[in-house]
Amino acid sequence: MINVVLYEPLMPANTGNIMRTCKAFGLRLHLIEPLGFEINDKQLRRAGLDYLLDLDYTLYPNYETFLETNKGEFYFVTRYGDVPPDHYDYTKAEGDIYLVFGKESTGIPYELLHDHFDHCMRIPMVKEARSLNLSNCVALVTYEVLKQLDYPHLSKEEVIKGSGFVRDLDTKGSKG
Repeated sequence: MINVVLYEPLMPANTGNIMRTCKAFGLRLHLIEPLGFEINDKQLRRAGLDYLLDLDYTLYPNYETFLETNKGEFYFVTRYGDVPPDHYDYTKAEGDIYLVFGKESTGIPYELLHDHFDHCMRIPMVKEARSLNLSNCVALVTYEVLKQLDYPHLSKEEVIKGSGFVRDLDTKGSKG
């Protein structure tokens, strides 16, 4: 199982977008308090749409409680990491994979990064940039993990209108 961990997220719109990404990719979400918003925040619901109704997520009062209840391989996404996300081989992970992202203002506490520096990754970007948007970072990193694992349990074809919908369209006069 691939898990997204948000350490004290501040912005409801980012968290809502991440919830939507987690639902679409079949990922489990872990939210570590304090949050910068109420879990029933209007912006959170707007960004997450109806995906929030059956999203697999857990809220933790602190990081210690999160660690006590979750085991697996932890990877920390930070501007201080030395390795890009695609340099890890997630196919060799033993147990669940946890991708930890920090809060928008300060990231992940330095102490946590220091204790796990061999699993700290950085998304490459121009040297003048300090960071990317949190929800974009989650999408980038989780997609790399999913790609390496060959998109487990994900559909690779259009299921609502059918896999040949565009190819089979009669665009020469048919009304429909």
